[in-house]
Amino acid sequence: MNNIWSDYVQGLMTLYLSRKLRFDDFFFKQYDRVFNLDHNKNLKILEIGCGPGALAEALHRWYPKARITEIDRDSNFISFARKNIEDVIFMEGDATHLPFENDSFDVTISNTVQEHIEPTAFWSEQRRVLKPGGVCLCLSARKGIHCTAPCLETTVEEKNFWESVPQSNDVLEKHGVGKYWLSEAELPASMEQNGFVEVTTGYALIDLTPDAPKYSSQMAETMIEAMRKNDLEALQSMHSSNAQKAIAAVNAKYDDRIHLYREGIKQWDTTVSVTMIVRGSKG
Repeated sequence: MNNIWSDYVQGLMTLYLSRKLRFDDFFFKQYDRVFNLDHNKNLKILEIGCGPGALAEALHRWYPKARITEIDRDSNFISFARKNIEDVIFMEGDATHLPFENDSFDVTISNTVQEHIEPTAFWSEQRRVLKPGGVCLCLSARKGIHCTAPCLETTVEEKNFWESVPQSNDVLEKHGVGKYWLSEAELPASMEQNGFVEVTTGYALIDLTPDAPKYSSQMAETMIEAMRKNDLEALQSMHSSNAQKAIAAVNAKYDDRIHLYREGIKQWDTTVSVTMIVRGSKG
């Protein structure tokens, strides 16, 4: 059993809820334009590093005729996905040693995975399992925008807690988190250098602004609750009995943000994520 990522890097619900928002149908056209996949084909799609399955859910909606297989090393993620997502195959496995035959899939896709894996191993395994002419889609997070509502500023209780906890990046360094990050120019070049052809790039701009009238109240509150879960899981990941005051403070400030939203008192806090999408074909 491998729970390193869910225990030490990103909490399960933090990852699931944030990705569920980013892959909401509201943003589908941005992805579809760059993915350029045939919705009417019985595609065999493999997602590498699927996490708890938010992108898998979206792919199942967007390509209903496709057979979708998902793989991740983290046991917690796979267990959660199997229990909560139907009609998708979830497997534990390693992106550098994919348990599939050569020429098995029409499409491989990954989201924020490449930066953690040595590029040659990352690309070569996908190229091996793709059919001739198959499509490789690599999604990579880029620098975005974050503006916090005044009511969501870090509380005294949170500051006191984090100051009392030894800060270390040893876990991230130990597990190679972000070790192989590539720039906007290096990423498509790396794909080409590893044998893919017809390489193109595109970007999806995901604007999560609860007060924007284009969003339903349900989606707006989902944005706020996703931020709450992120802050709570960060505290809980420290496995400290001293976190209770900070946890209570986090819940109080997010309760306040929900109240302000429901009262129509706009804060205009926002998180805008930029996702780079690199598309290539197996020649």
